[in-house]
Amino acid sequence: MLRVYRFILPEVREQLRYWRHRAQQMPDPELRKQAITSMTSKEFHCQGGAVYAAARLQMRHVLIPLIVALQTISDYLDNLCDRSTSLDPDDFRRLHQSMLDAVDPSAPLHDYYAYRMEKEDGGYLSDLVKTCQASIRLLPSYPLVASEVRELASLYCELQVHKHIRHELREQALLDWWQRYESRYPGISWNEFAAATGSTLGMFMLFLAASDTCLQQQTAAAIRDAYFPYICGLHILLDYLIDQEEDMRGGDLNFCSYYDGMDQTVARIAFIVLKAREKADLLENPAFHRMIVEGLLALYLSDPKVSKQRQVKQISQLLMKGSPLTRLFFLFNSIVIRKTS
Repeated sequence: MLRVYRFILPEVREQLRYWRHRAQQMPDPELRKQAITSMTSKEFHCQGGAVYAAARLQMRHVLIPLIVALQTISDYLDNLCDRSTSLDPDDFRRLHQSMLDAVDPSAPLHDYYAYRMEKEDGGYLSDLVKTCQASIRLLPSYPLVASEVRELASLYCELQVHKHIRHELREQALLDWWQRYESRYPGISWNEFAAATGSTLGMFMLFLAASDTCLQQQTAAAIRDAYFPYICGLHILLDYLIDQEEDMRGGDLNFCSYYDGMDQTVARIAFIVLKAREKADLLENPAFHRMIVEGLLALYLSDPKVSKQRQVKQISQLLMKGSPLTRLFFLFNSIVIRKTS
């Protein structure tokens, strides 16, 4: 935590200050609005993701710009699709080509706004992509993780296309997509798989691994298997858990709403917590990965939204039982982080 406060958060703020200035220069008012709003409302995504840079401070000059740029792309596109002037899957797919290009340092840039009316962003999205590519070129072992990162990025992009199409089509599209992967992930359901694909944490951890000159191929594969689907799934299910009331009002898809009541919600998320902890303990430096798991629980379950939703509050209390570390993170997060953010 000392590393995070002394080094990571100030440098994340500096990066976001730069990208906010760039966003303010966008010619198109709608693109400008969504870019600025995404950084304002989702700043903690970049702060949380950049925690991975604390594990290798000597590479933070590479990892922080990379993580902030990729997460900023993710949040910006999520806003564009959620509040879209379009329901065109081709539009969503082309927008998210930027994420695929961002994790491939040899990829050419594309016209990411080809299928929408709003186009003039002053080079904002392309420059985010180029920042990611330039940072990745400085990661000594990136070739060993490139295929794993591309797979996670591809899954993320597919999710964004399916979940943002017309409301009456999106659930069937997600179920059809799940059929292609169901046999690979027998321990989870379709909504849990979809949630896992929505997390960027696996990519961030692979970036951290790629900053190590001694990385082994089997280590990269072990990280991918540990993070997906369980650690990544926990991340996004907790996000959806606390957003249930908000999503219901907005008509947004929420993967926790597919559970059959509170008992099943608690049972399934508790199972995923258990698996995430087991997987974390199998990795090199297990204490760091356990910190990530417990930190996720604390970050989301201490959110002010929880206390305003009676059932979610009950679920959060049940999930924190039996984990002193989570309660410690919860206390720290409630008292220190949220009062200084």
